[in-house]
Amino acid sequence: MHLLPLALAVLSLLPHSAFASVLAIDYGADWIKASVMSPGIPFDVLLNKDSKRKIQAVVGWKKSDRLFSTDAFNLASRFPSDSFSSLKYLQAAPFDSDIVSYFSTISTAEVVKTSRNTVALKQSDGTEWSVEELIAMQFAYVKQLAEGVAGEKVTDVVITVPPYFSQFQRDAVVDAVEVAGMRTLTLINDGTAVAVNYAMTRTFPTPEFHVIYDAGASSIRATVVSFSTPDATIGTQIAVAGVGYDLATGGTELDRRLREILIEAFNTKHKKNIREDKRGMAKLWKEAGRVKAILSANTEATATVESLAWDIDFKAKVTRGEFEAACEDLKTRYARPIDDALRNAGLTLENVTSVILTGGSTRTPMIQAAIKAAVGEDKIALNVNADEAAVLGAALHGAGLSRQFKTKNIKVTDIGVHDVQASYLASASASRTINSVLFPAGSKVGSKKTLTFKRKEDFVINFDYKDAIAPGVPTRFLEVGIEGVTEAIANLTELGASDPVVKATVKLSESGFVSVSNAVAFGEIKDESIAGKLKGFFGAGSSSSETDTSSENSPPRETTGSSSEAATPSGATNSTPEKEKEEKKKVVPKDNTITLNTTVVFPTIPPMSTEGKKSARSRLRAIDLDEAAVARKEEARNTLESYLYRLRDLLDPENRDTPFKQCSQDGERKAIGVKLDESFSWLHDHGDVAETSQFLDKRNALETLERPIIHRYKEIEAFPQALNNSQMWNWSTRLFLEEATQNLTAEAAADLPSKWTKDELLALEKSLKEHETWLNEWVEKQKKVQMNEDPVIESTEMKARAKVLETALMKLVKRKVPKAAKKKKETTTATEEATSTVAEAVAEETSSDADTPEADAKEETTIIPTPIPTADTEGGQVPVQNHDEL
Repeated sequence: MHLLPLALAVLSLLPHSAFASVLAIDYGADWIKASVMSPGIPFDVLLNKDSKRKIQAVVGWKKSDRLFSTDAFNLASRFPSDSFSSLKYLQAAPFDSDIVSYFSTISTAEVVKTSRNTVALKQSDGTEWSVEELIAMQFAYVKQLAEGVAGEKVTDVVITVPPYFSQFQRDAVVDAVEVAGMRTLTLINDGTAVAVNYAMTRTFPTPEFHVIYDAGASSIRATVVSFSTPDATIGTQIAVAGVGYDLATGGTELDRRLREILIEAFNTKHKKNIREDKRGMAKLWKEAGRVKAILSANTEATATVESLAWDIDFKAKVTRGEFEAACEDLKTRYARPIDDALRNAGLTLENVTSVILTGGSTRTPMIQAAIKAAVGEDKIALNVNADEAAVLGAALHGAGLSRQFKTKNIKVTDIGVHDVQASYLASASASRTINSVLFPAGSKVGSKKTLTFKRKEDFVINFDYKDAIAPGVPTRFLEVGIEGVTEAIANLTELGASDPVVKATVKLSESGFVSVSNAVAFGEIKDESIAGKLKGFFGAGSSSSETDTSSENSPPRETTGSSSEAATPSGATNSTPEKEKEEKKKVVPKDNTITLNTTVVFPTIPPMSTEGKKSARSRLRAIDLDEAAVARKEEARNTLESYLYRLRDLLDPENRDTPFKQCSQDGERKAIGVKLDESFSWLHDHGDVAETSQFLDKRNALETLERPIIHRYKEIEAFPQALNNSQMWNWSTRLFLEEATQNLTAEAAADLPSKWTKDELLALEKSLKEHETWLNEWVEKQKKVQMNEDPVIESTEMKARAKVLETALMKLVKRKVPKAAKKKKETTTATEEATSTVAEAVAEETSSDADTPEADAKEETTIIPTPIPTADTEGGQVPVQNHDEL
């Protein structure tokens, strides 16, 4: 189901001008799915430029032309070194890690090392691009599609990530988003996003557990999720209970093994090693994907590639049995993530309502068979869109976080899947290291832990994954220095604090980032005054008590302490000695707490630095500008070419009675013909190397010759309406003058005030006569003008003169009747006489008010100009036609 019911449509809480669209991106190794939440836009999956609902996660170059999606994917067979796909594998991957070696077995791209010990890819011309830059290009492409649909700038984005992604990989995702010119609203685990999509149209009066089984290209994941709707006012509660995953399986591995079958078939038959030909390997990779899709529905398929390599046409038959035999060792691993997720959640299959299948690889029969065998066919659920559930769930989740949309009330609670531990030296002089697991696997995201240290000097807290998360990937990901401890402890001691300590608050953000959000020196200070004792007696709390703040709408990764940028290069700090001295002078104890400075160091795989992101944005911006210039040039050329062909048709001798011929002279047509021939010749000889301005100049030169002809035609077309308008105001003014003069005479005879004076009416009559005289004179002159001659009277001048008369008329028409002056009543000196006289006068006036001429005068006559029939036009007039017919 592509469109959600109207009841689930996203509604506005703010005026339209306050809206900010939210973009959701489900970024996979093979495909990108996107959805934009914007007012007035149906909540659905974003279509690419080919109107397809999925975008291939590929970027490539054809010489200087950058291409995306299917266009880029198809380039791989021709330009294998300039087409880059499966980039998800390389996000924050160390250059010497196992995953980079695996990438080299599925891609023909050349891998190089960056200054951060991560991976970059090199084009055939030697240009190097970091993985973050290449992914940022794809994000920017999706952003462009979203802005075309939303009709406004899109800056906020929600990205789905696998739950096992480390802080290194999450940093790489956020860096790519920033390089693309957007802001990460949040990261959401893809299984959790599917759960949100599942809950969109459902309620859960009774709590239920479901397993979200996601077989994607890069891995297989299983997420155990609980759903409940305890109360309509609370909404639906979604809580992740356990996660399992396998990084060695997935759609890409199946493609790789199928390609190995094709490689072996080619090498055996033709006695050549196809691995030595990059183009041939790229063609076989594409063919392997096609054959795998066929084998999902058929028991055999034929692989066919024309001119695979060395001008050899390749053809081979592959059976499903042969393919499954090549993947025999993987069969036991397909269902293992489900077992791991249930074990981590402390549940069994009996507790699970269904296993919901998502991901493109769940269509593979061998994976389906393995899942059915493990959980039972009655547990299998196919009630979400396998390709689009994650992105639609992420979009709804992001819209709820933006505070600018009203959505179904769904509260999500997710967990981390890696054990995160803190380590630090026992003391400044000791070599013993203390390790403490802060966030065990299964800890809720958004939670905080406070560490307490009895220290009197600066120290460093190291953060590690307790176990290796992947071969070749380091476990340490963060070092946070706590500074200013010595002076802060001394100040607290001087104030009377007993046994002051250092407290550091560590946060696991909603997006899965670990950071030190706060560090303070704290000590209990006894107040011996009477007020202080009373305060302590009545239980006043310490100012150092921790207050949890909502993480909603907070950045996905936060700076810590005085750090100005989370992406600090390894070994660097965020403050200068001079700055530190100034800050230390400003430290004033507040009650019993002093804020300490923190510095962040990334010891192994640092995220991109601020300067690095600026440089990357500049590179991408330069490409965008170049591509925009090329697009303008192509548009200018195409526009000129179509214009030349249109002019050629207008000059065709067979087109005799066209408006163009009737409104043009022989000399003008000859001049246009000469210029037209020159332009065609120039376009043929220099069109491929000409600049945009030259195309525009060529068109302007021809338009200058054509413009007088167009002007004549437009004037002939506009003349009848302009003349009708002028005559209408003449008629309306004359009618007004006739009635206004009669009213003025009657009001003068009745001694009543009038809206107009005689001089005003005479002035209006003078303007009318001048306009009528001018109009009659020039209309007669215009009737003598031929169609191919310039008009002697312009429609704009006719409208301007009619406007003058209209203004003068309406000034008098809209005037209100002035009020009549009231007469003062006479009174006598005697009180009784005065009272009697006034009462009689009032009674007399009351009885006669309705019959006074003054009351009659309040009935105004409104003169409304009425259109008159269209004036008869003669001489140079032609039937009105569309200008395009020229």
